[in-house]
Amino acid sequence: MNLSSLRIRNLSSLTMLLFGVLAALLGLVGLIRPEFTLQLLGFPVLDRTVRAAGDYTLLFITASSMASLNMGIYYMLASLNNLKTFYTWTVPFRLVTFTVFTLAVVSGLAPLGFIGVGVWELLGAVATGLALLYERRRGIA
Repeated sequence: MNLSSLRIRNLSSLTMLLFGVLAALLGLVGLIRPEFTLQLLGFPVLDRTVRAAGDYTLLFITASSMASLNMGIYYMLASLNNLKTFYTWTVPFRLVTFTVFTLAVVSGLAPLGFIGVGVWELLGAVATGLALLYERRRGIA
């Protein structure tokens, strides 16, 4: 791989890079301190010593954080390689993610703070979608 060819070439790549960096950073935070991720999402944070046997909350946060780190890296690599087909695929799936997470809050399954995850996905999908539309209309590769 020629590292000199890795660069941000357009607005849609920039939106993907920013989303990737944020996802990777939040993933790292969750791996290092899963309780902080729970706090960010508005969930109650229990001390590790008082968690019941069979409480896999921190394990689930760790697994989710690893997935976030991986996705962040995928998004960054895609942005540096200008993989617009990948960007296009992410837009509807990020809208689905927004819908599912928002419904989790509305149904009472998740606390209100969890809505931030859905809104983050919505804003990312809209930003990338608009950038792709703009570039398509302008003929930007």
